[in-house]
Amino acid sequence: MKRHRTALSVLLATGALLAGALTAAVPSAAADAPASFRQQHVQGFWTAERMRAAAPLDITAVPGTGRTRATAAQRPTTVPPTPASVASPTAFPQPGGAWTGGGAVVRTSGRVFFTMGDRTASCSGDSVTSANGSTVVTAGHCVKYQGTWHTNWVFVPAYDNGAAPYGQWTATKTFATDQWAASEDMNMDVGLAVVAPLNGRTLSQAVGAQGLLFNGGYNKKMYAFGFPAAAPYDGSKLVYCSANSGKDFLLTKDHSLACNMTGGSSGGPWFQDFDETTGLGTQVSVNSFGYTFLPNRMFGPYFGAEAKAAYDRAQTA
Repeated sequence: MKRHRTALSVLLATGALLAGALTAAVPSAAADAPASFRQQHVQGFWTAERMRAAAPLDITAVPGTGRTRATAAQRPTTVPPTPASVASPTAFPQPGGAWTGGGAVVRTSGRVFFTMGDRTASCSGDSVTSANGSTVVTAGHCVKYQGTWHTNWVFVPAYDNGAAPYGQWTATKTFATDQWAASEDMNMDVGLAVVAPLNGRTLSQAVGAQGLLFNGGYNKKMYAFGFPAAAPYDGSKLVYCSANSGKDFLLTKDHSLACNMTGGSSGGPWFQDFDETTGLGTQVSVNSFGYTFLPNRMFGPYFGAEAKAAYDRAQTA
């Protein structure tokens, strides 16, 4: 397992991402270089077998020392959802289980695949409403980790055990909050990707898109989704957790949720105001990390002004 730059470790595996041993990393990119995204050999690269083999690696990290606090002076900013179809209701609370309700979340959620050095890796992500209709929200470490921006980045909405029913959407640019890009601050573990049109359609035209809320506060009824790929899960299906959320009282200003999702779920969406019937919600965070000494609890970054700024850069790219 790789350790971050300082000593006190926090397990990212609860929400984490990566496949295989983390070796042969390419030289670090500049911290402000997300707009120039280099693809390598994406076309035909992500076969069903390679996607299934992109197992997550448990990694450890330390939250950054900079703590920006969301204040009452920051006014909430809401982006409305794009409607989708009907789903069946499921149980609340849920510590972790397969999502069987159907609805929009099945299509907007997906697995993220990329290469890091000579290793294949996986995360989760979500299609969100945007000006360009082509924006995916994920975790910051799912676009950049240990100084290196990932390559061969694709989003597979509605992933189903190696199948890509809506195709593979190739990133043209990736972004992160300034704080993650500069120092990989765990408080700001938010990443985004802009994907190229596929078969003449944008991502939101093909699968719909979820709404977002920035500076929305804490202690909400939350639903979290993702594609955990470490035991007891295998990355083949969409999994969810639901509970009343809290706030991290230790090292970050993150949301906290009772949830047993494992590696591979990083970047999967957290919703408040989630409608089990339609599968639509308001995204307010992503799966980010868990503490080694607090099993079955997930943490996700607060979507404040920093996340909004990164989103605005991505949605207009």
